[in-house]
Amino acid sequence: MPSGRAARNLMVLAGIGLLALMLVGAVMGVIGQKILGLGDGYVSKPEIHLPPQPVFPASVRDNRLGLTAVEAKAEEHAEDPAKDEAPKEGEPAEGAHEEEAHSTPLDITQFAVTNTLLSSWFTTVVLILFFGLGSWKKSLIPGRFQSLIEGLIEAALSFCNSVLGPEMGRKAFPVVATIFFFVLFNAWLALLPFYQFLGFVQDGEIKAHLLRSAGTDLNFPMALALVSFVFVEYWGIRSHGLGYFKKFFAWGALFRLKPSGLIDAFVGFLELVSEFVRIVSFTFRLFGNMTAGEILVVMITFLVPFVAVEFVFGLELLVGLIQAVIFASLTLVFLSVAVSHQEH
Repeated sequence: MPSGRAARNLMVLAGIGLLALMLVGAVMGVIGQKILGLGDGYVSKPEIHLPPQPVFPASVRDNRLGLTAVEAKAEEHAEDPAKDEAPKEGEPAEGAHEEEAHSTPLDITQFAVTNTLLSSWFTTVVLILFFGLGSWKKSLIPGRFQSLIEGLIEAALSFCNSVLGPEMGRKAFPVVATIFFFVLFNAWLALLPFYQFLGFVQDGEIKAHLLRSAGTDLNFPMALALVSFVFVEYWGIRSHGLGYFKKFFAWGALFRLKPSGLIDAFVGFLELVSEFVRIVSFTFRLFGNMTAGEILVVMITFLVPFVAVEFVFGLELLVGLIQAVIFASLTLVFLSVAVSHQEH
């Protein structure tokens, strides 16, 4: 490793190189190109698709993205060139809207593998390999990889124990740790370069990416929110039996015609509403942050490519970690409230 003067010179050269790349990115981005009047930028104009896009089977993908209509229109023009004549002034081009590729939602009875679903499968495989290989050949004196795995598991278990106590913490650990690592790995893997350049191309443009962060699909955060909700309610009922529902349906004083019964019933109704509102808050918190992050990466790449994007990647690494911690922490807090609930 270089040291002393050589290390300083290397750092200076690296800094100069980064500044040069930032300058080149500013010039080649759409802002610099527009200012200089040279064109539309080094990166083509991005298309933001909020709904997940089907990738398999091919027939469903092409139909839902409108690619079959585009191909049919091209073949029709090839057979009859007269239809390619320019429209009269002031008239819109015939079929202009039909020629644009677009994405429409799947029918309720139709199944297809979407790019977000494929991304969640990829994250699952990476998680299994990561923790499986780390515990494949366990030894009394762990190596670096085994130490990393043990450190992560111990940190997650300690966090669960600090909120719920040792006994309940061990019971909640498998689900909470799975949620934490899945959200974290899914967010971080989405920053890999091939998420952006692997896809289905038509006319030199990617119409559907092969992989897209599952967090940008509303179905994924909602599924995790439902898992968390059912998990909390299960342990609440298991800890207190049917008495768990007394905090939602506190009608005893109302049936005894006590004035305080109205207050108890109203507070119980608020508790019931807040219990279900958690599903909505969990869902849109994760969905909003992951979607906003992906849009930010795409737009910065379009506006100022190269080095400027790396700062956004660093921000997204932090956001992914924060979202995983928040999701797991709130699950633990709500679980703690559910299992320790007592009627007052």
